[in-house]
Amino acid sequence: MNIQFEKSPIDIILFMFWTIILIPLVLFNISDILRITLGIPFLLFIPGYILIFILFPRKKEYKSIQGVERIGLSLGFSIVLDSLVGLLLNYTPWGIRLESIFFTIFVLTEIFGVVALYRWKTTSKEQRFTIALQTSNTKPVKKINVLLSVILAFSIIAATISIIYIIGAPVTGESFTEFYILSSNQDETLFPQDILAGQDINFTLGLINHEYTTMDYTIEIWLVDESIQYNRTTKENMTIYNHAWFMDKMDIRLDHTEITNNKNQTKKWEYTYNFNINQIGLFKLTFLLFTTPSENFDPNYDYKETIESRINYAYRELHLWLYVG
Repeated sequence: MNIQFEKSPIDIILFMFWTIILIPLVLFNISDILRITLGIPFLLFIPGYILIFILFPRKKEYKSIQGVERIGLSLGFSIVLDSLVGLLLNYTPWGIRLESIFFTIFVLTEIFGVVALYRWKTTSKEQRFTIALQTSNTKPVKKINVLLSVILAFSIIAATISIIYIIGAPVTGESFTEFYILSSNQDETLFPQDILAGQDINFTLGLINHEYTTMDYTIEIWLVDESIQYNRTTKENMTIYNHAWFMDKMDIRLDHTEITNNKNQTKKWEYTYNFNINQIGLFKLTFLLFTTPSENFDPNYDYKETIESRINYAYRELHLWLYVG
């Protein structure tokens, strides 16, 4: 028994409706299992299938392609379209994100669907490609067709497993932390160099987490008196730490944020740090960032013997030179 869907393009209508169902699942982050189950055909098959229907709306008998070729090309064209969408989005303010990729492919699929419906309508009934359900096999099946079907099935399974692995596997991209200082007018270069003893100064400290996990940071602030001496034996400059006083520290927990071209959409931590220096001389105000818990330090103790190892142990280091008069 052979059931033909000749009165309407049931496949195109079904796939257009399929993409619409995904909208609330993506927007409201509903059910990971359901979203992945419906999302894999949406990415790997549906866009290419509708595009192939636009290019080849006729049956095999009318110089078109057969079913196995149609399915294989649908898979290949879908992957190509997904790749092109990702490449183009990488150069836009939206970047490569779940929402931007989904809505771009959604719009393309719906546009393709409208064109495919038009192509179906303008193709004669005798020549239209239609979906058929065959419940009994009355014709002998060629071995080459069986082989092609098996190869295609394995290809689809392999592609599906690969997509599931990519979705579920941890991100292996470059991980790093942005650690920065801004002056009182939010500038990265205009810092005061000469200040008075006891004068109130403030800077903005900032952190942006690109480590792909929630991080617990500690920022230590040190006032360091150092000088450079030339070692005649090694013929290299040596840093001599004359004094080092602990000033302050702060603990921050910060979630991961994706790298985007739009800094206004980036999740970041910023804090206005107010301080004054009562010593007189040339000092290096040092900001040390750690990703491990920090010990407690005595502000009245001189840590000149251990400050070098503390600086070397830090994950990130920033400093400003200040002359206090």
